[in-house]
Amino acid sequence: MERTVAILALPRVVALDFSIAANILGDEPGYRLIVCGDLERPQAADRGGVLITPTHDLSAVEEAGVLVVPGYDDPHLPLPPAYLAAIARHAARGGCVVGICTGTFAIAAAGLADGRRVTTHWRYVDELRERYPAARVVENVLFVDDGTLLTSAGGGAGMDVCLHLIRTDFGVAAADRAEKRVVAAPARQPECVDVLTPPGSELAAVRGWALEHLCEPITVQALAERGLMSRRTFIRRFQQETGMPPMRWLTAQRLLRARRLLETSDLPVERVAAETGLGTAENFRTLFRREVGVPPSVYRRRISSR
Repeated sequence: MERTVAILALPRVVALDFSIAANILGDEPGYRLIVCGDLERPQAADRGGVLITPTHDLSAVEEAGVLVVPGYDDPHLPLPPAYLAAIARHAARGGCVVGICTGTFAIAAAGLADGRRVTTHWRYVDELRERYPAARVVENVLFVDDGTLLTSAGGGAGMDVCLHLIRTDFGVAAADRAEKRVVAAPARQPECVDVLTPPGSELAAVRGWALEHLCEPITVQALAERGLMSRRTFIRRFQQETGMPPMRWLTAQRLLRARRLLETSDLPVERVAAETGLGTAENFRTLFRREVGVPPSVYRRRISSR
């Protein structure tokens, strides 16, 4: 069954933010894409003379499972109340809201950011924090996942948050296919399981070796020795390159491999645990549920039914 994704055609919409969401989510077979706004007034994008014409009016937001709020120019200027009301109604009935770049300001103006973790473009972080002190503004990240509220730091990071949404809704394999379609790097921050291994970096070869030996016991000391570094220096440089400690990165990669195996094979849980180096079946179930939110068996059924 398709999940409807509505993109808001806001006044002063940023064409890049809109097109990123439209292209990545619009090409995902599990989504049905609609564009909501003022049918009588196509919105002129911020630059280049681009006009974005809605396919549906704002009332159609009610039928969507996901509402994407792209960035818009001059976020200090107010938006028409009808747009803010549509965002608020969507959230009130439990819909997922995705804000790209300055779209977070519209989300906050609609009352959704109070007490929630959100982010926006680095140029506007201080303004967002000042205007909406009840929001928990996070900086120096590409995107933030706060349950039914996802926000990204900029237009480029909008690609990451859209791929994260696909991964959450349809699994790792679907996100892999979407990444290949748009020639994108895997999601690039610790909050997401699929973590970028920077090409040409000092420790890329060490990480590559670890990915080929996930089923084996791997220690920080062994990785440091392979990188010809002291343990302390290795940990510091590893965290600089990946944004996380070595063992956290290793666990993330093992869970990613486990998710792929659950999605694409009928291997029993015991075998998946062994193939990914995550210990006994019981330990694997506990860790998987803690990190992914559901037991492996539920995850497998959920993805196979989509």
